[in-house]
Amino acid sequence: MQTTATLHAPPRAPARADAWAAASVPWHVYAVLFASTSVIIGVLWDISWHQSIGRDTFWSYPHMAMYLGGVVSGVACGWHVLHTSFAGTAEDKAGTVSFWKYFHGSLGAWVCIWGAIAMLTSAPFDDWWHNAYGLDVKILSPPHAVLALGILAIQMGAMLMVLALQNRHGDARVFRWMYAYAAGLVLLNLGTMISEYTWRWAQHGMLFYQVVAGAIPLVLVAPAVAGRLRWPATAAAASYTGVLLALTFILPLFPAEPRLAPVRYDIDRMMPPQFPLLLIVPALALDLALRRWGSRKKGWMLAGVLGAAFVAAFFIAQWPFANVLNWLATRETILSQHLRPYMIGEGILSRGEFWSAASGMAVVRGLGIAAVLAILSARVGLGWGNFMARVKR
Repeated sequence: MQTTATLHAPPRAPARADAWAAASVPWHVYAVLFASTSVIIGVLWDISWHQSIGRDTFWSYPHMAMYLGGVVSGVACGWHVLHTSFAGTAEDKAGTVSFWKYFHGSLGAWVCIWGAIAMLTSAPFDDWWHNAYGLDVKILSPPHAVLALGILAIQMGAMLMVLALQNRHGDARVFRWMYAYAAGLVLLNLGTMISEYTWRWAQHGMLFYQVVAGAIPLVLVAPAVAGRLRWPATAAAASYTGVLLALTFILPLFPAEPRLAPVRYDIDRMMPPQFPLLLIVPALALDLALRRWGSRKKGWMLAGVLGAAFVAAFFIAQWPFANVLNWLATRETILSQHLRPYMIGEGILSRGEFWSAASGMAVVRGLGIAAVLAILSARVGLGWGNFMARVKR
């Protein structure tokens, strides 16, 4: 009778428990995604502040948004580590990375904790640096470098944290979408880091395409390989586009007044961020290429296909759209593309002209170099994506 009961007992309870665990999201994961969003919004807001108002103080709103993200990330991940280490079950600890044998937390949590420490350490260091050496003497000063690494660590940690949940609970779509959003924030961070070379006035020059091709495929291919959505790279690019478009509409709604000479343009509102690049087009091309050849080509052959697809799709989309952006820069619209930093006067920026515009064979040679850089970037992205596809802690 005992044997019969054991054979015929329906294992429903574990299945329901697994389904519930797959659908529930720990609160610290929400907190870390909020922190990742807050820090990058703070960075873009701070750039707008410098272009619209000038030098800010330590207690400016953009700085508070950045440091709020650092504090929230540190507190949430610190609680996660302490709770798992001293109140978690053996099963909870088995899915974590140990530190000093006594502390247990997910890989993403440890990365976030490091990022929060780096960010909060940079704050008084940056204040001392300005008092000692002047106001914004150097953009890549040691305090700014530490701050940038901390912000990147928080965003990478958020992505790794959601990634582990996605890989452990593959049936829960919420973790797939969270991962795509977190990857989009990492993409936005990288796009901000290279923004000096991606102004709309540079988008008919070959340096623009080479910089984008060398940097962006890495952070689109990796989520495409590790993501479990039907269109993972496209979803990440859509997150990047959505956040930037929201700030493009929101920031100019607030008034601003320049407070640091020289004032060559009388801007009266907050400067919007750069209009998002049309990365959603090459992201779609990458998803299509991976679905078509991902299982048949490997290594450098697949990287060659992905790199070529990225450059071709991006050039076809961005080259004509750059004309639209420069046309918008000559007139006032709801996109506020006519605004420019207050320290820049009349000239090529206000006339809607291009810097170093290329044509003929210069375009062919430039795109050839861009394709090589995209292939190298895609190859690194494939390796990174294959690693992330195995992360479960």
